[in-house]
Amino acid sequence: MPAPFPAVAATDGQSLCNESFEIVLKVPLFPLRTVLFPGGPLPLRIFEARYLDMISECLKSDTPFGVLLIREGDETGAAQTHATGTLARIVDWYQGSDGLLGVTAAGEQRFRLLDVGTRGDGLYVGEIEILPDEPATPLPDEFRPLVAILQRVLEDLGLLYQRLERRYDDATWVGFRFAEVLPIENHQKQACLELQDPIQRLRMLRGALKDVRATELQG
Repeated sequence: MPAPFPAVAATDGQSLCNESFEIVLKVPLFPLRTVLFPGGPLPLRIFEARYLDMISECLKSDTPFGVLLIREGDETGAAQTHATGTLARIVDWYQGSDGLLGVTAAGEQRFRLLDVGTRGDGLYVGEIEILPDEPATPLPDEFRPLVAILQRVLEDLGLLYQRLERRYDDATWVGFRFAEVLPIENHQKQACLELQDPIQRLRMLRGALKDVRATELQG
């Protein structure tokens, strides 16, 4: 059974003190070993009763749930998570041939977790602060090579990204999409999620891409 109150980990010196929050909500939480970015797809296979109920409630009320990267623990038990996550809204669902519920959700706003508790069924419920969207930032020409790579990768990924709106001139959108498809460690993806500067995020990803290529050459 999940612990009644899992630890909440503040990141990069960010405080969890509630001082001047503009939008504070209570949402069900889904700790995962993946990082969801705003605008990105999240395919899920649901089998735990607590999450089946959560999905049903979210569908009925057309409300989102929160996705947080697990720092310690696992998806089916107790988990300690990072404090910054992304709201997810269900956009499609199906019943698999194996009887499991399949869900596709889409990332919305980023949030910071302020407090967390559990319901009687073990579902985590968090009090969250909605983080502001980044201002629209045109993609600088120096990052155009990343766009060429991203276009090829998204085409290869097929149906999951087929309906996704393309905004290759938007520095934030390109950074989020590149971060979710680049084969880097989850802690690196989490760092990209937490950054508030789209240009700094792109610089980080360009460096990570060089590291990935160097590793591939050595292998």
